[in-house]
Amino acid sequence: MIPSRADEVLAHLQPLASRFDAAGFRLYLVGGAVRDLFVGRDRGESHDLDLTTNALPPQIKAIVGPVADAVWTQGERFGTIGCSIDSVDYEITTHRAEAYTPDSRKPEVVFSDQITADLSRRDFTVNAMALEVTGNDPQLIDPYGGLGDLGAGVLRTPLTPVESFSDDPLRMMRAARFIAGYGLRPDPDLVASATAMSDRIAIVSAERIRDELCKLVVLEDPSEGLFFLNDTNLAAHFLPELPAMRLEQDPIHRHKDVLTHTVAVVRQSPPRLKVRLAALFHDIAKPQTRAIGPNGVSFHHHEVVGARMTRERMRALRFDKETVRDVSQLVFLHLRGHGYGTGWTDAAVRRFVRDAGEQLDDLIALTRADCTTRNKNKAARLSAEIDELETRIAELADQEALAAIRPDLDGQEVMEHLGLAPGPEVGRALNHLLELRIEHGPMDHDEAIAELDRWWKVQQG
Repeated sequence: MIPSRADEVLAHLQPLASRFDAAGFRLYLVGGAVRDLFVGRDRGESHDLDLTTNALPPQIKAIVGPVADAVWTQGERFGTIGCSIDSVDYEITTHRAEAYTPDSRKPEVVFSDQITADLSRRDFTVNAMALEVTGNDPQLIDPYGGLGDLGAGVLRTPLTPVESFSDDPLRMMRAARFIAGYGLRPDPDLVASATAMSDRIAIVSAERIRDELCKLVVLEDPSEGLFFLNDTNLAAHFLPELPAMRLEQDPIHRHKDVLTHTVAVVRQSPPRLKVRLAALFHDIAKPQTRAIGPNGVSFHHHEVVGARMTRERMRALRFDKETVRDVSQLVFLHLRGHGYGTGWTDAAVRRFVRDAGEQLDDLIALTRADCTTRNKNKAARLSAEIDELETRIAELADQEALAAIRPDLDGQEVMEHLGLAPGPEVGRALNHLLELRIEHGPMDHDEAIAELDRWWKVQQG
């Protein structure tokens, strides 16, 4: 029953398991590592292993201390001892049961000496399996049918969904990730309970919600998870702009509401966090900017309003300043590339590159993903326009070091030539030279001096 791919993991664990066995305790591999052994999924760069035992924290420290390179005890009050042995990190946790009090963001921890009790408090049955690694014959412990649910493609909770989501309301969000990431179909009781209890997500910290949202959006296809968050009303409590898009008709993509279009853009964009977040937020302001006029529905300046709304929402979710800045800038610029088909000059291409800055690759990726039309001819034309824009950027970059556009004179040269001290006039002069550089391309030193003189003469009246 245990797949052969488990042999390598078991070999890693054998020295540690033998120490617990000799001390009279049992040791189990739990969590995603067990689940992924049965779905054949590569765990990527992570070599961390989660283990549980009937030993208490002081006993765990006594067992691992003599062989560990390092031991850390930050989680000891929750029953967790961490250690590193031969460059492999382990977290070993005493069997436990935990539950949130109605108004608390932190669980109350109760230890147990039974593996089944520990597994009952896990989030989903597919994660409520354990592999006993002590003894001579590894055994799969699966009291809640997780292996069968994996095979059937069903997402259930070990206890009732109400009990599971009461233990930790973030599990309602985590369900979205497992639905999307493993192609699991949520059990009807799970959906009903998440919908009825959606307001409980409010007791979870913004940081935990942010981290779970990030894990979801970078999945290969997060679509079903995003719809789950919307349809259960969970998103209304931490990202209310998402359900607001459901009812807004997009005049460009008439066959879709804005939410459906947004989810499609997220799916089509590369799974880089900032691009995916920008895709999620790019039309966030359409409900607020919706107007009906003689020519139908419009969303004027939704990119400007959307950038502001993106900053506000991301700050509320405790994103770091750099991510907030970059994602909101992508939202602000997301329409810019769509105008290329109108016939851009070299100056327009230079401005596009300058405004995008380090976000250029992500902006182009977002522009590509923002085409969700079912009209094959239109889609091909839009794709060809973006291809041509990338070619123009590359050609100009070769000629002009486009990514580092600067005025053809620096501030010191401006001050020396005009006899100015540092101040606003120097900044205005440099801005004028930069606009000339963008509009006409690079100038040699004498040309730049002549343009500076002409500008200065105008400033002097």
